[in-house]
Amino acid sequence: MKPPIAKKITKELTIHNHTRIDSYYWLNDRKNSEVIKYLNQENNYASYKMKHTENLQNDLYKEIIGRLDKEESSVPYFLDGYFNYQRYEEGNEYPIYGRKKGDLNMEEEILIDQNKLSKNQSYCAIGQIGVCSNDKILAYSVDFISRRIYDIYFKNLKTGEILKDKLENTSGSFAWANDGKTIFYTRKDKQTLRSNKVFKHTMGTSSKEDELIFTEEDEAFILNVYRSKSKKYIIIGSYSTLSTEYRIVSADHPNEKFKIFEPRQLNHEYSIEHRANEFYIITNLKGAKNFKLMKCSAEFTNNSHWKEVIPNRQDILLEDIEIFEKFMVLTERKRGLTQFRVLNEKNKSEHIIDLEEESYTAYASANAEFKTSVFRYGFSSLKTPTTIFDYDFESRIKEVKKQTKVIGGHKPSKYITKRVFAEGKDGTLIPMSLVHKKNTKMNGKNPTLLYGYGSYGHVVDASFSAARLSLLERGFVFAIAHIRGGEDLARKWYEEGKLLKKCNTFHDFIACGDFLVEKSYTSPKHLFAMGGSAGGLLIGAVINIKPQLWKAAIAAVPFVDVVTTMLDDSIPLTTGEYDEWGNPNKEEYYNYILSYSPYDQIEKKDYPSLLVTTGLHDSQVQYWEPAKWVAKLREFKTDNNLLLLKTDMETGHGGASGRYEYYREVALNYAFLIDQANHK
Repeated sequence: MKPPIAKKITKELTIHNHTRIDSYYWLNDRKNSEVIKYLNQENNYASYKMKHTENLQNDLYKEIIGRLDKEESSVPYFLDGYFNYQRYEEGNEYPIYGRKKGDLNMEEEILIDQNKLSKNQSYCAIGQIGVCSNDKILAYSVDFISRRIYDIYFKNLKTGEILKDKLENTSGSFAWANDGKTIFYTRKDKQTLRSNKVFKHTMGTSSKEDELIFTEEDEAFILNVYRSKSKKYIIIGSYSTLSTEYRIVSADHPNEKFKIFEPRQLNHEYSIEHRANEFYIITNLKGAKNFKLMKCSAEFTNNSHWKEVIPNRQDILLEDIEIFEKFMVLTERKRGLTQFRVLNEKNKSEHIIDLEEESYTAYASANAEFKTSVFRYGFSSLKTPTTIFDYDFESRIKEVKKQTKVIGGHKPSKYITKRVFAEGKDGTLIPMSLVHKKNTKMNGKNPTLLYGYGSYGHVVDASFSAARLSLLERGFVFAIAHIRGGEDLARKWYEEGKLLKKCNTFHDFIACGDFLVEKSYTSPKHLFAMGGSAGGLLIGAVINIKPQLWKAAIAAVPFVDVVTTMLDDSIPLTTGEYDEWGNPNKEEYYNYILSYSPYDQIEKKDYPSLLVTTGLHDSQVQYWEPAKWVAKLREFKTDNNLLLLKTDMETGHGGASGRYEYYREVALNYAFLIDQANHK
């Protein structure tokens, strides 16, 4: 079977006296039957070329789901007199959301059975659930089309009846006021899918009567609405890449006018948390690149009234804060690793919670209760399954509440984890996290998967994956490249991998690949690369820059047509992305983005084998980017290596929504890697 050849229709795109010819621009129309036909042809071709791996895919799928606890449940958290949790029943794709009043031995009350909710639906994702203050009504948001467009439904908790109130075209976020009948929510622009309006709904009325509270006119910003953990305030957040702004109103008086907490200004990012009569603010005001903690009274919130609590520190990035009645926990990042700093308000002392292992993931878990002396956090590493701890602030004793079961057994001692450093193109040391079996020999023959992202300041921490054991047990080395563009090594690390320094991200990843070859972990015949979304851009860039370094690569929902997308402000996310990539309407940014945009930089040369995945309904990276990329690669590449495009015609950016269905995608990816590893 020959690969599909997409037809070419010349499209000239001219700006800054420069013209690009885009022969596959026509694929930008999901309503065009010719487009759907082409995507189906690519799917059929991918199935044909991977047919010999079907048994392997099935084996991998059975292996992976065989490690899952079929009746897994979350650790219950206490809120408003109830223990809340979600649990799975054997054979079901989705969780059941339940609660028990006062005691875990009490009878279960099912809030939502997502399995029933998903009946006759090809996709089902819950955005948020929340019970009103008088405990009579449950609100929950659901996306049935995989476009991150949610409808909000309401359930009478006494009768089980689904109420007539229904809020459509929302972002999924909402906030109950304290009167039990008023709810604030955000709606999306139907064209760009930008969350840009906040409405107020009164239960029992038509959504057509909902009051528009605020419209975000600046296209670089998106909106969110939530209630403070203290339950005292409804907060509207306006967010862009480099600026934030909040509006607040008393949750007891939802009909009053919102007031601006601190007016937005360029390059000022801040977040707020409330306690007693004070707000705590994480801010980068006045050159605090790694952020500092400040506070102010609830009456006077302008930054002229802010007082410093924790200063900006050169070697520590302040990421987040968890507020309790008498304690605070700061989530910080030092030398690329998370640490928790506890502030005791009673005696004004502070200490760091002791975490173990050389490379790991740690995060604040469900801490919904305000009046408690216990902090819940999660921990895992490349060899240690996710473990949930409760840490007592007073005694400083931590208790294991749960460690994720790996059915069939798992021995962390069988594996070695390391944190190593590769020297970048400019001499910068780039951290990498590695895991492999203990008996792995450094002979340059190990199949090795290098994973990366490197954008938006997002950090890919070293966390456990039961599915990944299927690769490790087959002799793979797995590595995460902590490249610039993330915030692994504080704010500077992010700033050196964005805008006009974006190419550092790609060269860092290549340096990590070179390191793995130089240290005999692997060789170019056995080295694989993988990334998704902006990490898919990374993959597209590095196989253009140094294609000979990689045996094969996987690009999931890849952002590869950067110039065209960033020039089209009708596409979701575009205008809000200018601070990340630059605005190509300005010539300097146009030329720089063009220099690395994977779609534009395709040349007549050999490329590694490539598996590209996407979803027809993707709202973050439109399906046509990977489709065009694959079509153009087919035209230009001079090798006979495998090139596959797999489009899920039912889903979007996150893939399948079901617990087990998701692992069919993982099994396909792993089968591709294993097959390529064995391919001579």
